[in-house]
Amino acid sequence: MSDPIRVLLVDDHAVMRAGFRMILESAGDIAVVGEATTGVEAVAAASALHPDVICMDVQMPDMDGLEATRRITRDGAADAAVVVVTTFDRDDYLFDALAAGASGFLLKNAGPEELIAAVRVAAAGDALLAPEVTRRVIARFAQSEIAQPAAASLRQAQGPGFAPGSGAAHGGAPSVAEPVEAPVVELTEREREVLRLVAQAMSNAEIAQRLYIGEATVKTHVSNVLQKLGARDRVAAVVYAHRHGLT
Repeated sequence: MSDPIRVLLVDDHAVMRAGFRMILESAGDIAVVGEATTGVEAVAAASALHPDVICMDVQMPDMDGLEATRRITRDGAADAAVVVVTTFDRDDYLFDALAAGASGFLLKNAGPEELIAAVRVAAAGDALLAPEVTRRVIARFAQSEIAQPAAASLRQAQGPGFAPGSGAAHGGAPSVAEPVEAPVVELTEREREVLRLVAQAMSNAEIAQRLYIGEATVKTHVSNVLQKLGARDRVAAVVYAHRHGLT
């Protein structure tokens, strides 16, 4: 048997942590290895416990979850995927979470099976983009630079005409950019098929099942697509797919 997915729970409400622990550990392939109640504790626990996935709340004392995510993903505190789990369905939280390097964004009213799926998807190295979240990301990206990491990953595909704004301070609205149509990148038919399914928020396992191919083959196709697009992650690939009618 493979090792269980190691999860760190970060939330300042004990009842919420207890509920998440019960749900996740019922899955059989997930182990909660630690808990934290503040962003400061989260950064320290991530470094000490080396979890595979961190379920991160946003509003917490000492340091909020967005800043904690930023430190964990960019400062080498831990090699872990962060799934932001919040009560508040707010655009600024969504876009700031993506900018901070989060691999997913989930609301606390999601069903138990969605939380388990989110952890599994993040542990597999995929980005969790629910369809309704994807639409909001695309809508914002069409007018502005959502986040420096995603925008930077698109510059190669966009070409020299891409003119991003000056960025945004934490918590502020993104700067407006002049959208420029990117040149169409040559993808194989299979790569285009995989990209369409990625843009539909499917995980690698779901794509493999849909196309009747191995999950390792899907990972290879996704890697090739990201490389050809000059995209850092699946978020940027989804943006490209929507802009070029590949959905």
